[in-house]
Amino acid sequence: MTTVATTATSSLVDIAHDLVGSGRGILAADESIGTMSTRLEKAGVEPTETNRRDYRELLVTTADLREGVSGVILCDETLRQRLSDGRIFPHALDELGLLPGIKVDTGARPLAGSAGETVTEGLDGLDARLAEYAELGARFAKWRAVITIGDRTPSRWALWAGAHSLARYARSCQDAGIVPIVEPEVLMDGDHTIWRCAPVTAAALRTLVDELTVACVDPAAMVLKPNMVVAGSTCPQQASPRETATATVEVLGAALPDDLAGVAFLSGGQDPDVATANLAALQEVPAPWPLTFSFGRALVSPALQAWRGDPRRVVDGQAALARLVGRNAAVLRTPSRRR
Repeated sequence: MTTVATTATSSLVDIAHDLVGSGRGILAADESIGTMSTRLEKAGVEPTETNRRDYRELLVTTADLREGVSGVILCDETLRQRLSDGRIFPHALDELGLLPGIKVDTGARPLAGSAGETVTEGLDGLDARLAEYAELGARFAKWRAVITIGDRTPSRWALWAGAHSLARYARSCQDAGIVPIVEPEVLMDGDHTIWRCAPVTAAALRTLVDELTVACVDPAAMVLKPNMVVAGSTCPQQASPRETATATVEVLGAALPDDLAGVAFLSGGQDPDVATANLAALQEVPAPWPLTFSFGRALVSPALQAWRGDPRRVVDGQAALARLVGRNAAVLRTPSRRR
């Protein structure tokens, strides 16, 4: 029994290392059906199941994607779909040298007792869903908790509720043989300064680590996907990449265990150029774990705009994705003072 458990844990540690410790990032292509449909409509594409599939196929079949991307996070619909050549997405990703991942939360809902704050749902039936996802080929999963900054938020109640759900999810993942990506996102919405974002992010991470410890989640077999410590999107005083990197690593270093597999930052609505500049600056700050990216919109939105549903423009969409992935992967491989 002990040998089996140790082997299973070692396998999860290896997968987590492959996700974040290989000089590559993680592609987030896990928008819900509603979100993806809205983005397709804005790009002038009919929001059908086939078009959603075609768009995700465009992304994952981009030539040499595995040179800059270790894994791809999919939603439930895509994980079950087949590429135009008949291969189911998880099997195709394996053959393309990419780890298949799955978003398992069911979205944020209003949190009882705290007006304006939310808690992410999806714990009911999660163990059975994880077993099915593992059977389908998923090697890792993702769950997102949303934290807002306002005059009276976040509350301690919201921070605990989000952290508790993330910890329960992560424990279930590791029991199912799936690496958990744990995503506590402090939203950029608002006019707060970077110095307001820093203590909120710190509080969220401290609460999260406490809950993960109680749940006996192995940090070496887990990936953290946090926000960078940045000013709000409407704040007139935006921080420089150096200020962002210094504040971010300071906050993370005070909360996270050294044996965490690694950190894959979300882009959180940052402009692609800003997200890349901040990622580059992060490579210059000493940290005990790999610091990589798990960007969504900052990578895939330009691909969608270049494609716009036209089969003749698939190559344009893939070129846009490849260009941005290459830029961010190059940042990770540039010699820096961190190493």
